[in-house]
Amino acid sequence: MIDRDAGWVARAAGAKLSAGAPAAGGPARAVVDSREAGPGDLFVGLRGERADGGEFAARALEAGAWGALVTPDHAGGREGAVVLAAEDPLAALQSLAREWRRELGAKVVGITGSTGKTSTKDILAALLAPQLRTHANRQNLNTEIGLPLSILEAERGTEALVLEMAMRGEGQIAELVGIAEPDVGVIVNVGPVHLELLGTVERVAGTKAELVRDLRPGAACVLPASEPLLDAHRREDLDTWTFGPGGAVSLVSFEGGRAEVEARGELLELQPSFDEPHNLLNMLAGAAAARALGVRPEGPVEPAFSAMRGEIVALASGVTVVNDCYNANPMSMRAALSYLARSPAQRRMAVLGQMAELGPDAASYHRDVGRHASEQGVDVLVTVGREALPYADGFDGEVHSVGEPEEAAGLLDELARPGDRVLIKGSRSVGLERVLS
Repeated sequence: MIDRDAGWVARAAGAKLSAGAPAAGGPARAVVDSREAGPGDLFVGLRGERADGGEFAARALEAGAWGALVTPDHAGGREGAVVLAAEDPLAALQSLAREWRRELGAKVVGITGSTGKTSTKDILAALLAPQLRTHANRQNLNTEIGLPLSILEAERGTEALVLEMAMRGEGQIAELVGIAEPDVGVIVNVGPVHLELLGTVERVAGTKAELVRDLRPGAACVLPASEPLLDAHRREDLDTWTFGPGGAVSLVSFEGGRAEVEARGELLELQPSFDEPHNLLNMLAGAAAARALGVRPEGPVEPAFSAMRGEIVALASGVTVVNDCYNANPMSMRAALSYLARSPAQRRMAVLGQMAELGPDAASYHRDVGRHASEQGVDVLVTVGREALPYADGFDGEVHSVGEPEEAAGLLDELARPGDRVLIKGSRSVGLERVLS
């Protein structure tokens, strides 16, 4: 709930109050889909390539929305509703979110990385929640549109904002930093993602490092100890925490669900509800961010991981499925396959869709992942889609190739036996969640 009046909302957004009383109470949240708009909502009509969202403002207001933020040509009012007019509604939305972030006075952590940033966000939120009233992005609200929507969902009294920051190209992390103004910036890792746009991993590192570049002097940053591509982007005027082997925050031991973590000479005792090596590393990044905020985490760490990210599904047939089909890149694929290899099972199967946006060397990256699956002892590989066929070129075991996720579902019904463990993973565009539908 934005507990400021309509006049404040208009000023914060840099918009004109075209209709409604300046003293009217503020909205509960902002939405950009008129179908989701209801009582208490501020509908923001964004311009798209195919449509102008302002055209749907009347529908949102008829559904009882608190108000609408639209371009001046769509600023016709409805009795009792607030209408804000701005030439660029997206910029107005971002400005409103930045002012609300300042109004809250909460500590802000921005998290980016080539893989694992969502899990790190979920883990950090769990580390902070016992001591601070914490708000984190829902699902994929991590873009130039989603991040301001997420900030505007935070309620008065929020003490910590944990914000995942996604990027597809240069300048996008900088845009998000300008909205969120983080006190701590976390880069989980750097790897071969978005190569169709950026070309090289070095440019990926430079784009992720916009987070470090644009932090205010005296802020803190958290970086992987083993990533030399970020060395050139360090700043002397930041409090830099490194994590992982050889870092300022490292895992001393992990046994029986108990982890001992050393953080700049201080011993932290944590009890994570997960045991995947990549998530234990993400936990170290989260612990570093927590300590940078002055929070000393301890005890149980039980994050509510976002959907389709390593979600365990036990089928009635006795087959266990690891639903990790929200996204994929070479780093996350190798980590997921390695964890599959260490998991107890009669047989281990992998249903893999393509890793998108890898550029001209995409086939090579897919072959390498297939080779890694073979080295890890995966018993059966199912490739989904034409772009995923190169996985099979690097795999020595039993291979099946299908065109669509629905075909993979039918094939699994035939192949999988009680006691088998199946990993389902691919880029979001493949739609591998349909294997389980």
